[in-house]
Amino acid sequence: MSQIPQSVIVHPRENLGGSIEVPGDKSISHRVAMMAALASGTTKISNFLQSEDCVNTLRAMEALGARSFFTAEGDLTIQGTGGNLLEPAGPLNVGNSGTTIRLLAGILAGQSATYELTGDDSLCSRPMTRIKDPLERMGAKVELTGEKGTAPIKITGGRLKPINYTLPVASAQVKSCLLLAGLFAEGVTSVTEPIPTRDHTERLFRTLGIPINVDGLTVQITGFGPSGPSLKARPFRIPGDFSSAAFWLVAAAARRKSVVNIAGVGLNPRRIALLDVLKRAGAQVEVKLSSANSDAEPVGDIRITGGKLKAVEVGGADIPNLIDELPLVAVLGALAEGTTIIRNAAELRVKESDRIATMAANLRLMGVEVEERDDGMAIQGGGALKASAPVRSYGDHRIAMAMAVLATCAEEPVVINNVACVDTSYPGFWNDLKQIGGQVE
Repeated sequence: MSQIPQSVIVHPRENLGGSIEVPGDKSISHRVAMMAALASGTTKISNFLQSEDCVNTLRAMEALGARSFFTAEGDLTIQGTGGNLLEPAGPLNVGNSGTTIRLLAGILAGQSATYELTGDDSLCSRPMTRIKDPLERMGAKVELTGEKGTAPIKITGGRLKPINYTLPVASAQVKSCLLLAGLFAEGVTSVTEPIPTRDHTERLFRTLGIPINVDGLTVQITGFGPSGPSLKARPFRIPGDFSSAAFWLVAAAARRKSVVNIAGVGLNPRRIALLDVLKRAGAQVEVKLSSANSDAEPVGDIRITGGKLKAVEVGGADIPNLIDELPLVAVLGALAEGTTIIRNAAELRVKESDRIATMAANLRLMGVEVEERDDGMAIQGGGALKASAPVRSYGDHRIAMAMAVLATCAEEPVVINNVACVDTSYPGFWNDLKQIGGQVE
């Protein structure tokens, strides 16, 4: 992982553009590592994201008996456990990764042992009752030892029974947790979501030959009982992360005639709502699909040409497929003419930071008029950008990177504090910003 300072200065740039390849998809890297650790044999994974979050997943799986190493070429090799997970000597610390703690809880709920999952202060402030309740209905014992229903989590697994569960809040992580637990149940586990969320787990199951049925908003899986599925190792290539590509798409969109090309990026339909937002805002977006297998993750190239931006409104069914990119939608709002509205996004309050409050605070420091709302914000764009003080990441990687994109459009250099958190998801971010013409010191 990269060594980066606690603060950076981002300079304004008139033009940004070029071609870039973004690192492997974070969400898919987590899931593939977990399933490879459950498989028999050696799995070779190319383009695995070597970020703090994903490395913490690897460390957790190693504590459970898997073995992993990176080759000189950067490929990841995982020697699986054949489903025979060990009981670790102590708590599994997954750092800042909400994906790891929630998905791994589903796997551990089906094991006949007691495990403890914990993380950093930010992770231990995020809600976990949303996985506790359904996992206990399935037969596991789940103790939330943190304040207000948060981690650390103590899980005592056992013989699981299937359930029919309707998610009270749209969450791909909770859905995936229950599908993974369902692998170890006896019978059909059914999960219904209020609106469609990311389907990386469902696609991965199909790729691995695990029978799964999707009927509208309901996903069903037939469990294999306490022994779990018998998985065989196979090679994987992780597509480029759309959420990482999103920073460069927005950077180009904000500049007339600036062009950015991104190759080999994941184009899962439930991840790319930002492309529609960018089109509505006035950017020209071209997509070329290169993969053909409908069960696997679609992959292709994106070319974006900037234009004069106009305000947009996002909400409702857009939100689950846009959740990681909403800080960037706020950046678009600051750069567009008119008032940009983000609504139905209360889930942002319980991310790595309260992303509604932190983005609103930083935008105001840049001279942007913002109305903060319970479930979003209204942003008055089109004005001059000049920081009255250094902006803060609040320890949140996506806030730091979103503000770096906005800083390139300011009238003067902008100081961004506490940027080490960027390593959580995009260790090469600052180098890639320089690659498309940014100036960072």
